[in-house]
Amino acid sequence: MKRKQRGPDGARVEILAEECAYQGFFRLEKYRLRHSLFAGGMSAPLQRELFERGHAAAVLLYDAVHDVVVILEQFRIGALQAPGGPWLLEIVAGMIEQGEDPQQVVRREAQEEAGAKIGELVFICDYLVSPGGSSERISLYCGQVDSTGLGGLHGLAEEYEDIRVSTMSFAKAWEALMQGEINSASPIIALQWLAMNRDRLRNRWQS
Repeated sequence: MKRKQRGPDGARVEILAEECAYQGFFRLEKYRLRHSLFAGGMSAPLQRELFERGHAAAVLLYDAVHDVVVILEQFRIGALQAPGGPWLLEIVAGMIEQGEDPQQVVRREAQEEAGAKIGELVFICDYLVSPGGSSERISLYCGQVDSTGLGGLHGLAEEYEDIRVSTMSFAKAWEALMQGEINSASPIIALQWLAMNRDRLRNRWQS
């Protein structure tokens, strides 16, 4: 098998061989390939493994009237050896199923994971989570909510979700970020974006 893909400025990737090394809840693909070099010509054939887990969407729930964000806490196996332990402070997120729109995903997940109904959605960015070895891409949003009454335990039992939801002032969330208590990519990016756009959103959503 030989397959070619084109990149910017005529750069190309030649897929020489491809096989599925593992198929479970996630999939691991093994590639033999070569690619264009910046100095010209092509690289020698090399082998790379690619973790395929699909794409996701995430949303920072923000109450502009009270200047409050909604934060989730849950267990994550990927943080098992992390210095702060495997319970992470996060934002609402979910996997995008085939045929789904990312906005549909975050609205559904906000209800399931936090009991929240989103008003307006503002797109923040699409980003690659760990492109050195994973294809996963996250579509990130900020969502308008009324935080009154939000909190407590949430999640779907059939998906083994155990989620603790709390609300905190933007100032407190920002302090948690600065102290390293919030240490996963989506909430970091979303809170930094909110810091730059907070005044605009408050003027827009308070009215």
